[in-house]
Amino acid sequence: MTQTQDLLIELGTEELPPKALKSLAAAFHNGVIERLKDLELSFTDSEWLATPRRLAVRVFDLQVQQQDKVQDRQGPAVAAAFNDDGSAKPAAVGFAKSCGVDVTELQRVATAKGERLAYQVKVPGQATSALLNDVINAALAKLPIPKAMRWGQGEHEFIRVPHWLLVLFGETVAPVQVFDLQSNNISFGHRFHAPDAIIINNAKSYDEQLRAAFVDVSFASRKAHIREQVEAIAKTLNATAVIEESLLEEVAALVEWPVALTGGFDAEFLEVPAEALIATMQADQKYFHLVDEQQRLLPHFITVSNIESRHPQSVIDGNERVIRPRLADAKFFYDADKKHRLDSYQEKLKSIVFQQKLGTLYDKTMRIKQLAKPLADALAGQTALIERAAELCKSDLLTNMVYEFPELQGIMGSYYAANDNEPKEVAAAMNEVYQPRFAGDVLPKTITGSALSIADRIDTLVGIFGINQPPTGAKDPFALRRSALGLIRILVEKGINLSLEPLLEQAKANYQDNAFTDETTASVLEFIAGRLQAWYLDKGYSAQVIHSVLVLNIDNPFDIHQRLAAVSDFNELPASESLAAANKRVSNILSKAEDNYATHKIDSALFEAQEEKVLFEQLSSMNDRVQSHVQGGDYAAALKLLATLKEPIDAFFDKVMVNADNNAVRLNRLQLLHSLRALFLSIADVSLLQK
Repeated sequence: MTQTQDLLIELGTEELPPKALKSLAAAFHNGVIERLKDLELSFTDSEWLATPRRLAVRVFDLQVQQQDKVQDRQGPAVAAAFNDDGSAKPAAVGFAKSCGVDVTELQRVATAKGERLAYQVKVPGQATSALLNDVINAALAKLPIPKAMRWGQGEHEFIRVPHWLLVLFGETVAPVQVFDLQSNNISFGHRFHAPDAIIINNAKSYDEQLRAAFVDVSFASRKAHIREQVEAIAKTLNATAVIEESLLEEVAALVEWPVALTGGFDAEFLEVPAEALIATMQADQKYFHLVDEQQRLLPHFITVSNIESRHPQSVIDGNERVIRPRLADAKFFYDADKKHRLDSYQEKLKSIVFQQKLGTLYDKTMRIKQLAKPLADALAGQTALIERAAELCKSDLLTNMVYEFPELQGIMGSYYAANDNEPKEVAAAMNEVYQPRFAGDVLPKTITGSALSIADRIDTLVGIFGINQPPTGAKDPFALRRSALGLIRILVEKGINLSLEPLLEQAKANYQDNAFTDETTASVLEFIAGRLQAWYLDKGYSAQVIHSVLVLNIDNPFDIHQRLAAVSDFNELPASESLAAANKRVSNILSKAEDNYATHKIDSALFEAQEEKVLFEQLSSMNDRVQSHVQGGDYAAALKLLATLKEPIDAFFDKVMVNADNNAVRLNRLQLLHSLRALFLSIADVSLLQK
């Protein structure tokens, strides 16, 4: 039975960047595990642990030694290894010596190049403890560290200064050196509650020993504990705590021993938009905010301390003293901004560059405005409202509040537009122009907001592709992937029937001083199609179904959505496989036909077989109904009708020879198949559905 021990690695450091802690810990763990697997060391389970001052990896039931290996070594050809009298030549002697044996112990093996000398060398496995130095240093070298730092007089670099290294294999310290640190069995507890060294017994006692020293080493445990405390405090205030995952993870990465406390602020600050107060509390202080049953912000907050104070009220008082001037600043910014109308900022937008080759933000608002009319027609909106919203949609970028909190762009614009007595739809559109901001975000509710968001995204896509700066790999500085996906979501989820090509051409024409190539529109459409494909793959649609529709090069995302839904259902029908195969066969026949059958009109008098007559009659009888369904966007009904052609199509191919000797008959049959294929292609290329 293979002997195993648990492995514990802990690297203690100065406080690590909170937003990077989780990814660093996971990468360290993955690097260790990857190297152990490379060394063919087995284990049952593993996990990463992390606090602001440590990265740790624990591996359970790790092999204490590699398995021995047998290595087959081949030597010289037998003919070149021995003299005629059978005595060994230097080649044989040298090979035997390299294997550590006598010539008489060598074997002979047959190979493609003739008989050769060989020997099976036993390679003993190394002790795991002797390999850990390589394992740990290799894992640390691969950490994703954007900016490393140096310390002291040394040449070493790391994300933060390291202070201790614990490596326990079982209950024994494994010899490892990282930077200038030599491994031992010593860890340290909470910086203030238990700063003294702690001798860790083994991997299993690690959590308990550090918990006794006021350190919860489990990131997941701290998150859960913080959530539990915050929700419990909110309940005592008859309120609900709004716990955003990103903030929760950041707070968990800031504390080793979380203690939640509640404080308050003056109710007069509630005159400021809630989003601004929340941004102030979250960005600066990492507070959780509270709301009532109507989702109205309450004048309370919950902070998570890293100490268990004997005087918690002092901690609360300190936090209240800190937050008050910050909220006062927010109120000052809001009051100052309200003194200026949004339209007063328009001239200043001329000094803010959107992109060096694409003009200013003022230019962008004017281009968006030019798309108002076609979008108003498509969305049944009011051109005047969309044009007014376009003029104002970037103005709040120049306000004090948005300068201080850029994430409030659009949100503050809505408040300021309402304060200026702009129409309600215009005010709402100031925020909706940015929706959806991320995957899963809400969509614009108003027609004006939807039109504005569509126009803004199309203008950006055309402009950036026009100057040939599309996303490459992980680089997407203008967030074009997000823009395209947001555009798709608005059109599909709101059921907007909109052909993109004319709108893209209009957007291209709006860039009057730029000589964009003819390929610009095609490139944008291809990019959007790529995002459509990825989106529907994530939704569980098969690649074949998606390809069968996208291959038609349709520029209307909602129409594509309707087709995909219908084809996906059709693909589950019993008849679909046979019809897909038949369409593939038809496609192959037509592609190989040299005759100009497309201009030939079907003549029923030329039908010789009953099967081709039946197929023609059924095809003719349903043609108008199928086309009517297609024009009405009811692709499911159209495919349901076409599915009834399975039997006549099968019968046709069983009994009819398409390439008849009679040229007129052959052309007639080719045109019949062409008509059949065209009817299916009016929905999708079902020949691509073959399983």
